[in-house]
Amino acid sequence: MNIKKAIYVISSPEYEKCPAPNKPEYAFIGRSNVGKSSLINMLCNNDKLAKTSASPGKTQLLNHFEITSANSKGVVSQWYLVDLPGYGFAKVSQRNRRRWEQMIENYLRKRENLSMVFVLIDARHTPQKIDLDFLESLKLWQIPLSLIFTKTDKETQRVVSKNIKDFLEAMKKTWQFLPQHFMTSAVKKIGKEKILSCIEEMNEELLKKN
Repeated sequence: MNIKKAIYVISSPEYEKCPAPNKPEYAFIGRSNVGKSSLINMLCNNDKLAKTSASPGKTQLLNHFEITSANSKGVVSQWYLVDLPGYGFAKVSQRNRRRWEQMIENYLRKRENLSMVFVLIDARHTPQKIDLDFLESLKLWQIPLSLIFTKTDKETQRVVSKNIKDFLEAMKKTWQFLPQHFMTSAVKKIGKEKILSCIEEMNEELLKKN
């Protein structure tokens, strides 16, 4: 897949105010400071598309980007990429945190054109309960998902491999089938082609159904 154009559309405070659900939609979410904005910018070939920040919790709305892409045969398609607020240690009040959680849950469970949720996991760390708990929620809600392990260039390959293996092993305790996963580095552009190919395949499947 080749991204031809990526443009910001709107930031919505609730799923009812999102754009009309007339295109396939792929959402990206992860713990605060997981490298989500950098990954989105890498995928879209635009370093300024999603706002990166050293301060966790800056994304507070449902951010839609309209993507125009072409597959290997030159067939052009349009779809939405959605940058969701992070979960975790953002310094916000309990009330605001609950409001974010409800906004995200409503979006994930009620957005009818949502094709896949990509959950970002920081490969530098051992398995974190907050990530595993969030994945359990997605399983309960029957949301299709894939895992993206980020920042694989920030640690030794040995540490990264062990952390990913341990994370998947932790999931096996409650998951019968594990979702597909990708290893990425926004700096080294690792994983970009595989993620975009995954999206391209899903777009083509949706076209066949329609």
